[in-house]
Amino acid sequence: MNNIRRIQEKLIEKGLDAILITDEKNQRYAAGFPFTDGFVLVARDRAWLITDSRYIEAAEATVDSELVTLQLFGMGKNRNDLLKEDLAEARVEKLGAEEEKLNHGEYLAIEKLTGLTLHPAQSILSELRASKTEEEIGYLIEAQRISEAALEETLHIIKPGMTEREVAAELVYRMLRHGSEGNSFDPIVVTGSKTSMPHGVPGDKIIQPGDFITMDFGSLKHGYCSDMTRTVAVGSATDEMKNVYETVLKAQLAGIAAARAGVLGKEIDGAARKVITDAGYGEYFGHGFGHCLGLDIHEPPFAGARGEVPMPLNCASSAEPGIYLPGKFGVRIEDVMILRADHAEVITKAPKMELIIL
Repeated sequence: MNNIRRIQEKLIEKGLDAILITDEKNQRYAAGFPFTDGFVLVARDRAWLITDSRYIEAAEATVDSELVTLQLFGMGKNRNDLLKEDLAEARVEKLGAEEEKLNHGEYLAIEKLTGLTLHPAQSILSELRASKTEEEIGYLIEAQRISEAALEETLHIIKPGMTEREVAAELVYRMLRHGSEGNSFDPIVVTGSKTSMPHGVPGDKIIQPGDFITMDFGSLKHGYCSDMTRTVAVGSATDEMKNVYETVLKAQLAGIAAARAGVLGKEIDGAARKVITDAGYGEYFGHGFGHCLGLDIHEPPFAGARGEVPMPLNCASSAEPGIYLPGKFGVRIEDVMILRADHAEVITKAPKMELIIL
């Protein structure tokens, strides 16, 4: 995968001669290879990947040489000198940079190195990355299937006496066995009263009969993230626990039904939030309905109460409402959906329509 042509079209649209890409995820998106310890420079009619000997063999096997010229620094060749030579060859006067990824010192250092005033150009990559290609959607689905397989196996071994940390370890181990390249984020596994903490950290708390367990986790495939949450009960569940679960499920389904490309993020959030508010739990749903994801686990735009941006066509967004009752328990259910022109396509297949009681 590479997106050089799409970036070049955006350069012309934005009136820039080139963009210098330093962020690892953006480098992967642009050239198909993330581990450069160098630069990806994309000009209007050519592109370069500047890397060193540690990565050159892998880059040669991965990068499309018809679109990207590979350059090796080290052994007497300085990466900064190579960059300046490439800028001169492409006659770059207006150079874009990732203002959201570079710190102030790095930004100034690049300006000093190149002798050019950098132009904020993060939007080029953010806009392109927001709308997923079918190839990218395929990667997201692969990652999701890995997570689902790990969950299915883990559900069969969860029992009272296990700790949160043990369950988290089982999920990670099983994702790796099923082909994950790593965790898309540190897994959240909490039980009992800790389920009221949306981002609780797995610890040594022991699972007890009658507990809820919330598991929020994800795998990586081809660099793309999966993200899912399931809340299950151990042994039994009270009527209150079942009612809260059903309310969260109805809220999630309402948000998914409202979701499609072009709808404001706050409208999706509002559809779900109304269900939770009408059920009397409005004050216990403190976060947004969802976030986009791809090469990063959190990408703009967001489907939250302040989401004023229309959701892009074919963006991948989480759908994760929750209710959290402090000191008692919490419930979150999370899927990933692709926002098509007239509907939301849910790519998560793990069961959720009934509360799972182990």
